[in-house]
Amino acid sequence: MNKFWSFLLFIFTINSFANDNFALNGKVLTEQGKPLTGVEITVGDKKVTTSSDGTFEVKANVADSYQIVLSHAKYFPSVQTFSHFELAQAADKLRNISDITLVKKAKNRVMLAFGGDVMMGRRFYKPYFGDEVLIHLDNKAADSRAIVAHIKPYMSIADYAAVNLETQIADTKPNERAPKSVTFYSQPEILAALSWAGIDYVSLGNNHTYDYLDSGLHSTLKFLSQSKLAYSGAGINEKSALKAHQQKIKNNNFSMLAYVGWEGSANPTQTANNDHGGAAYGSMENMLSSVTKQVDQGNVTIVQYHGSQEYANSPTGVTEQRLKSSLDAGAALAIAHHPHVTQGLELYDNKLIAYSMGNFIFDQNFSATQHSFILYVWLDGEKFHRAEIVPIYVKGYKPTPATGMHRYTVMKRIKTLSKIRNTEITQSGGHGVITAHQTLSVAKNTKAELTFGRNERVTSLYQLPWKTPITQVILPDTNVRYRLGTNLINDSNFETFNLFDSPERGWLFDRESTSINDFGASGQHSLAIQLKPSQSNTFGMQSFKRVYKPSSAMTLKAKFNVQTAVKINFYWQGRKKRQKLFDAFKNGKKHLIGSVDLTKNTQWQNVEIEFNSPRIGYKSYRVIAQAVLANGKELTLNIDDFALIEWQTAYSKQVEPSNYNSESAQASYLGVDRFIEQPITLKH
Repeated sequence: MNKFWSFLLFIFTINSFANDNFALNGKVLTEQGKPLTGVEITVGDKKVTTSSDGTFEVKANVADSYQIVLSHAKYFPSVQTFSHFELAQAADKLRNISDITLVKKAKNRVMLAFGGDVMMGRRFYKPYFGDEVLIHLDNKAADSRAIVAHIKPYMSIADYAAVNLETQIADTKPNERAPKSVTFYSQPEILAALSWAGIDYVSLGNNHTYDYLDSGLHSTLKFLSQSKLAYSGAGINEKSALKAHQQKIKNNNFSMLAYVGWEGSANPTQTANNDHGGAAYGSMENMLSSVTKQVDQGNVTIVQYHGSQEYANSPTGVTEQRLKSSLDAGAALAIAHHPHVTQGLELYDNKLIAYSMGNFIFDQNFSATQHSFILYVWLDGEKFHRAEIVPIYVKGYKPTPATGMHRYTVMKRIKTLSKIRNTEITQSGGHGVITAHQTLSVAKNTKAELTFGRNERVTSLYQLPWKTPITQVILPDTNVRYRLGTNLINDSNFETFNLFDSPERGWLFDRESTSINDFGASGQHSLAIQLKPSQSNTFGMQSFKRVYKPSSAMTLKAKFNVQTAVKINFYWQGRKKRQKLFDAFKNGKKHLIGSVDLTKNTQWQNVEIEFNSPRIGYKSYRVIAQAVLANGKELTLNIDDFALIEWQTAYSKQVEPSNYNSESAQASYLGVDRFIEQPITLKH
């Protein structure tokens, strides 16, 4: 049976219980790995309790996604979310959810939650490309709450939750503006929405807290004082900016400190001094003195720091040293942000450092910034007990639970970058876990077989577990070579396109001529575009890829299904350095990558086109396609698995992959140098 008919059978199976129930199966454990009985499992309006062996089965109404709430009087609650697609594809049908571990409540044990960079200005009100407006001026309060609705269950279960508020607050745009290229302000309704979502504290120690100088700062502090949110990291002078917020949580005295890592080159600086307000400057001297002051008072001290380089994989040496020195001075935990992408975590002297939380609520359009996480940290007084990583996908500027390929992408990156720092991440359901006093373990190898369809030399790895790296690639022929790559297009399989009431904003297509199918080449969904002679019939990446590797080997891969023959031309379009964004969209030259002639066919037709990314002179680029209609006839073009693969290794015959960079260890695609009929065996 070929892959197409196998998939039709899969779809028939799914549709056969479309009006019935779907069984969610799993097991709940203690931290010692023992079965936990009496845990209430809630999925929608269905409730069950774990049995004596810790197992559960919930027959829930079939839905695109399922949110599972786990409750027990003696344990901290947990929330887990899965898509129907990833559970239906699980290898183990008897337990399609990986074992979930709950943390036991203990005297003085506190559960903290952290999110990354937050703002609700700019494109939330005036989006690009004709996208849906998220916050309407006549409905700001409700619209702002809708943005955080999907993460409210996650933040609300913590004893104390914090984010980095990377924006000033004002009801109208302030008149004064700092001499910088990008400035943010958000309407006051953001504060009530954050509080409603379960957030208790915001860090102001960042490079946007003084965007509109003193007038914007005073407005921000005024609105914060009227809200339920606590804050630190900024003030009207240096002394007030460096002041800690002190908070009692479960009879523990906590101090929250926040800093920005550089003063800024403009005059006045973005950091507070005796002449003007601003953010707290996180110099080594300031951090050590303020941390020591709080520790000497007997307070559990949390440091938040805004620094390092944007879009980088690793922290700068300055950031790393300042955070570690703060922990050496007695701080219990260090949380950092600013790069807009996630970085690794490190267990340093049994204290946790999160080097970059990435975005949490933000309006950046390009794909690398949309994968992030919520970090739970359990502290016993000042001692680290455990951390849990909840993968998040910032979908259409909204934080949503990451499922499927997005979960894989988030967790592969964090696990890889943390492993470099000798910090191991294990699994609890769909989340990652870091435990105290851990020792790196050697995982038992499991096997998976990769098969290639007709005319296919590139295949996805998203079906593999994120928790284990590929250790061996066993080829069926000594003449075959393979390479590993990463996908640069989010939601390229369209499985989460309609999830969480938040439209994707990374795809270019005519909105009124496009819909999501209930079938696909490799899953449950695909994209349908009605092609018409009167339209441009262009589709692909909406935004330029902000960060890319020049002169990389690339493959554009997609699958198409058409009932009428059509020609597709594929292009890359670049944004040159110093070129304005919309000038690049309008006038950027389109470079032909290749063309394909699709034939009328009931089966999916695979397309793979190789090219090299721009070498020099460009800030970013995107890939787009244009359909050329024959005889001016309208037709429906079905698209699936539209991926842009950046190869991270050269072709090799080596059984053990050579991970010369961290991206190759995060591979989501494998390619071979010739067509093969036999499967490839992977050990992971």
